[in-house]
Amino acid sequence: MAEIIQQRIEDRIPELEQLERVGLFTKKEVKAMIKKATALEYKLHRRIISKEDFITYIQYEINALELIKKRRQRIGYRFKRKEIEFSIIQRINNVFRRATAKWKDDVQLWLSHVAFCKKWNTVIQLSKVFSSMLAIHPDKPALWIMAAKWEMEDHSSSESARHLFLRALRFHPEHAKVYQEYFRMELMHAERLRKQKKELEQAKMDLGEYEFPDEIMSGKLAEIIYKEAVQKIKGAEFVLSFLKIAGLFDFTKELQDIIIQDLQSRHAGDPVTWDFLARRELEAEPLPAAHMVPAQSRAAEVGRREERSCLVYEEAVRSLGTGDMWTRYVTYCLDRFKRKTNSQALKEKRQERLLGVFQRAHDSMLLDESLYKTWLQVLQRVGLTQVATEVAVAATQRFSHSVETWCTSLQALMALESSDVSKMFDEALTLIKPKESWPLWNLRLQWSETHQSPEETKALFQKGILSSVPAVSMQMKEKYLDWSYRTGGYKSAKKTFTSLHESRPFSKAFFTRMIQLEKEQKPSKMSALRDYYERALREFGSEDEDLWLDYIKEELSNPQGQMENCGKIHWRAMRTLEGEQVERFVTQYTLLQTGHL
Repeated sequence: MAEIIQQRIEDRIPELEQLERVGLFTKKEVKAMIKKATALEYKLHRRIISKEDFITYIQYEINALELIKKRRQRIGYRFKRKEIEFSIIQRINNVFRRATAKWKDDVQLWLSHVAFCKKWNTVIQLSKVFSSMLAIHPDKPALWIMAAKWEMEDHSSSESARHLFLRALRFHPEHAKVYQEYFRMELMHAERLRKQKKELEQAKMDLGEYEFPDEIMSGKLAEIIYKEAVQKIKGAEFVLSFLKIAGLFDFTKELQDIIIQDLQSRHAGDPVTWDFLARRELEAEPLPAAHMVPAQSRAAEVGRREERSCLVYEEAVRSLGTGDMWTRYVTYCLDRFKRKTNSQALKEKRQERLLGVFQRAHDSMLLDESLYKTWLQVLQRVGLTQVATEVAVAATQRFSHSVETWCTSLQALMALESSDVSKMFDEALTLIKPKESWPLWNLRLQWSETHQSPEETKALFQKGILSSVPAVSMQMKEKYLDWSYRTGGYKSAKKTFTSLHESRPFSKAFFTRMIQLEKEQKPSKMSALRDYYERALREFGSEDEDLWLDYIKEELSNPQGQMENCGKIHWRAMRTLEGEQVERFVTQYTLLQTGHL
C-alpha cells in the first residue's frame, strides 16, 4: 500500500513544481500540500474505507483548484493550465470514479460528479459519467432528462439527446415528463435549424452542403412525439402541457391547432378543456396598447372578451353540470373580480357576474364547500350584509356536519354582529361530533368574552369543562384559568385552580400555567409552588422528566427553596420515571449539577 501511495505522491510532483515555479504557490505551501495529500491518500487505501474520506479528498482538491484560479486572476498568469489544472481535474475524476463504483446507489454522489464536470467543462468525461450513471440508474427518469438536456443545450448534440430520450422511453413508456421534455427538445432543435438557415440565406451562402430537413424544421417530428404521447397517457391536462410548450415557439401555429382540435375532440367532457377554451377567449389577440386607445374603449374591449369567456363557461355548465365545472367558473369570475381597473362599469359587471355565479352554483347544490368562505368574504367586502347572513346560514344547512363550514359561517355572523350567533352555536354543537367540537367551543368562548356578561361566560366555561370529550374538557380548564386571571387577577385564578384541581382529566399546561402565575407574584410562596408541582407530578410524573427537573430547579433558585429537597425529588424521579425518560433525566440532572444547564 505504501508503494502505491508513494507513487501517487510522486505523480503530483510535476504540477507542484510548476505551481512553485510560476509563483502561484510558495515552497512552504507546496510542502503543506504534499503532507495533506499524503494523509488523504492513506485514508483512501485503508482496509475499511468510508464515503466521507472520498468526499473530503475531492473537496480538498476542488478547493485547491479554486485557489489556483483566484491566484491566476490576481497575478494575471494564464499559462501552464494543462500541466497544472488538467492534472488535478483528472485526479478528481479518478477519485469520483472509484467512489461511484463502490457506492453505486448513491445518486447524490453521481450528481456531484456531474456538477464538477460541468463546472470545469470536461465534456468527454461528463458524457462517460452520464453513460455510467444511466446504466446503473435507468429507473430514474429525471437522470435521463438531465443527460439529454445537457447533450442538447450544452453539447449542441440533438442526435445524442434524441437517442437518450428514445432509450428513456423504453424504460419509462408512460412517464409524462420524459415525453414533454423530448417534445421540447425537438422544437428547440427545429428553432435552431430555422435560425441557422435564415442566417445563411441572409449571408447569401449556398445551402447545398447543409441539411435542413423539412419534417424537423416544420415541427412534424415533434408532432409525432406528441401523438405517441397522448396515445400512452390520457387526460386533458397532459394535452395542454404540450400546447404550453408549443406556444413558446413562434413557428408552431399548425401544431398548436392540431393539439387544440385533439383537446376538443378527445376531451370534450373534461372541465379542464372547457376552462382552457373559455380563458383562451381573453387572449384571442393582443389588446391594443394603452397609449393607442382611450381607457374607456380598452375597458369595453376587455368586457366583451370576458363576456365571450362566460358564454363558453355557460355552455360548459349546461353540458357537464358538475361541481368541478362550477368551481372553475367561479374561480375564473373571482380572478377577473380581483383584477384592478379604473372602469366603474367593468367593476360593477364583474361583481354582478361573480355573485350571480356563486348563487347559481349554490342553487344547483354544486358549490364546493371551500368556496363558501370566499363567497362570504366577497359579500362582506361589497357591503351585502343581509345576503352574507343568509349565505352563512345556508352553508351550515348544506354542510351541517362540517366543522370548517360551521366555523366559517359563525365567524362571518360574528363579524356581522348577527343576533342568531348564540342559537347557531347551540345548533352546531348538536350536529358536530363531540370529538371534533373544540374549534366551535373555542370560537364560542371568543364571542362570549366580547358579547356576553362575565356570568354567562363563566357558565359557558363550566359547561365545557363537563364535556365528555377529554380534549375539550382539558383545554376548557386551561382557558378558564387564563380567563379568571385576566378578569379577576391572581386570587380569582387561584380560586378557579382550587375548584378544578381534583376534576380530571388534566393537561400539563393547566398546572404549569398556575406555577407561572404563582412565580409572577411578589413574593411567590414556595409552599404553593410545591403543591402545584406535586399535583402535576401525580398526574404526569411517570412520563415527563422535565417536570421533575423544573421542580429541582425551583428548589435551587427560589429564595424559599431547600437544597436538601433536591435529593429527595431526584430519588422519587428515579423510582417513578420509566424507560428512556430515566436516561434523559439522568443526563439533564448531571448537566444541572455541573452548571451546564
